[in-house]
Amino acid sequence: MSMILFACVVRVRDGLPLSASTDFYHSQDFLECRRRLKTLALRLAQYPGRGSAEGLDFSIHFSSSRDVACMAICSRQCPAAMAFCFLETLWWEFTASYDTTCIGLASRPYAFLEFDSVIQKVKWHFNYVSSTQMESSLEKIQEELKFQPPVVLTLEDTDVANGVMNGHPQMHLEPAPNFRMEPVTALGILSLILNIMCAALNLIRGIHLAEHSLQVAHEEIGNILAFLIPFVACIFQCYLYLFYSPARTMKVVLMLLFICLGNMYLHGLRNLWQILFHIGVAFLSSYQILTRQLQEKQSDCGV
Repeated sequence: MSMILFACVVRVRDGLPLSASTDFYHSQDFLECRRRLKTLALRLAQYPGRGSAEGLDFSIHFSSSRDVACMAICSRQCPAAMAFCFLETLWWEFTASYDTTCIGLASRPYAFLEFDSVIQKVKWHFNYVSSTQMESSLEKIQEELKFQPPVVLTLEDTDVANGVMNGHPQMHLEPAPNFRMEPVTALGILSLILNIMCAALNLIRGIHLAEHSLQVAHEEIGNILAFLIPFVACIFQCYLYLFYSPARTMKVVLMLLFICLGNMYLHGLRNLWQILFHIGVAFLSSYQILTRQLQEKQSDCGV
């Protein structure tokens, strides 16, 4: 039976998986161990260079240096020295294949998926080559582990990771959401241009009216706000179209309401066609915002 079952390479600063071996184990215990490994990967920056998380049937071992860490799921029968020797070999292979710039600029999971073939070769070597042929490497790792023993966790610790070591407080880390919107359409660009034009008209009229009102009377404060509030709403509509925002539908309806009410209040300062133009642009922008959806998340290529 194989002692090293799964291995992956992750970026230490944010736990982004860079490459991983394809595994064929689907037992519930193994899948649970995989889940805990992903959680632990997000907290590697809190721990020293080497560590192990012990479970009933499986163990997670990790070894990190600079911004790259290698992690493995092994059977409980796998000696710690063998696991860390495997991880060190994997680390050297990966850092020799990719420079720090490429690693730092990686923005999607498993950006170096082709490294899987190297992981499989190294894993096969450690699983099926006799330990006598690796004796010198294992002795070196064993000596290092005596002087610098790895931090020891339990698999349960990977979920609650109290982070007490090295004076770190408790932290709850989650991967930052990376929202990608669908490409901007030609009609969307037109709605942006018209929206900016309406915002500019509202701003110019509002400032001009404010200068006049401050010198003559204070009764037209409502008219000033009726220009400036739609100006802010138009700008916010542009933002909602370009960038993802939570509760987007509610915000779109609110901005549309501000623009409609503001222009209805200005009846008398604007003729009917001007009011219809501003409201029509607001409806077009609202429609474009609500129809521009998030792109579907890329799959992890079956890893």
